[in-house]
Amino acid sequence: MDSFKDVLEAAQAYCKTQMAEPTYNLYIDGLEPISFEDSSHITLSVRNDFICKIVTDRYLGLLKEAFKTVLGFDVDITLVVPSTPPHEVVLAQQYEANPASPQGNYEFTFENFIKGPSNQFAFAAAQAVAANPSGAYNPLFIYGGSGLGKTHLLTAIQTEIKRTHPDFVIMYVTCEQFTNELIAAIRAGSTEDFRMKYRVADLLLVDDIQFIAGKESTQEEFFHTFNSLHDAHKQIVIASDRPAKEIKSLEERLRTRFEWGLTADVQPPDFETRVAIVKRKAELLHLDLPEDVAEFIANHLKNNIRQLEGAVKKLNAYYMLEGIQPVISVAQNAIKDILNETQPVPVTIEKIVGEVSRTFNVSPADIRGTKRNANVASARRVAIYILREVTGMSMEEIGREFSGRDHSTIVYSLKTMERDMKNDQHLRETVSDIIKNVKA
Repeated sequence: MDSFKDVLEAAQAYCKTQMAEPTYNLYIDGLEPISFEDSSHITLSVRNDFICKIVTDRYLGLLKEAFKTVLGFDVDITLVVPSTPPHEVVLAQQYEANPASPQGNYEFTFENFIKGPSNQFAFAAAQAVAANPSGAYNPLFIYGGSGLGKTHLLTAIQTEIKRTHPDFVIMYVTCEQFTNELIAAIRAGSTEDFRMKYRVADLLLVDDIQFIAGKESTQEEFFHTFNSLHDAHKQIVIASDRPAKEIKSLEERLRTRFEWGLTADVQPPDFETRVAIVKRKAELLHLDLPEDVAEFIANHLKNNIRQLEGAVKKLNAYYMLEGIQPVISVAQNAIKDILNETQPVPVTIEKIVGEVSRTFNVSPADIRGTKRNANVASARRVAIYILREVTGMSMEEIGREFSGRDHSTIVYSLKTMERDMKNDQHLRETVSDIIKNVKA
């Protein structure tokens, strides 16, 4: 055979004879060749993490068998997923494709956004900004609960402006990324490079700005970045899970700036909009979804578009993997699974320690460790208090998470926090914001 691509195509043809065509089309047909090293190690690219897991768990053995049939010897296979997260910071001149939705293989564009009374105003505002950057509303501040389409609107603005202004420098960043980059820049002594990176932008989009709450260094840096861009008539778009006035530990000077332009809210969709979202998602997945099933899902999942999309994805997976038709009884199970999904405690612990780390500019290792300087000790007390509040873990379990501290030490830390919070409004607001951010 002339090339590694030819070898892969022959192996795919073998697999096609061993499996159902829909399954082959979904999991094997999209494999792409990356490398063939040392005559025995093959690296293939898969489209996303979901497909990677299924292929690894169910079809890796078949792939090895296929390559052995073609080549005549055994090979090792590594599967990789291209690293292109939708929130990745990108320069316009490097941006070649629309970011894919984390909910499926379709683009976050205005055309794919399902409009309804609950989001019509925010949608119109986003379109106006995309049509006339820095000339319509600056900044545009979009807020609403988790899973209601804020990220979709930000990405649609980015996509449209990239199309109409290919020369623009576009920066799309989550607040968490902005904070982590700032911390890294401070430690590396490269804050000037960090500042220049963001202040050359023609369009700055910041998602989840609520995570800036209580982070004094981040607020200071973002304040100057905001001023620099606004004074230069560059477009700023911000998304949050709550209005600026409800981000308790947000500095007043930032709050007023966020309210300079236009504030638009996104509310949970009404029934008709929910049905339209479910149907559109099914169309994009090429899933034939009966009307009664679409209405059943829309009737039971009312407050989160991601849950609606998740239900359709689950029905599609049942159909693709097991051949189960999307009927009401199957939809009941899919919805039950989604409503019962909760974050595992270990994930919650990491989120809490990470959020406290960013808020107090203290490393997670120091929070969990034995250092006793004032800033670390304060951050540790906050982490312990929030861990108890959010997870309800026992004193002993919490102690084990913080270098094996004993029961009495944890009790003392909690009592100290309760006393300090009674006397310190800023601390109360900081703790409140961290808890909201962890639960977001």
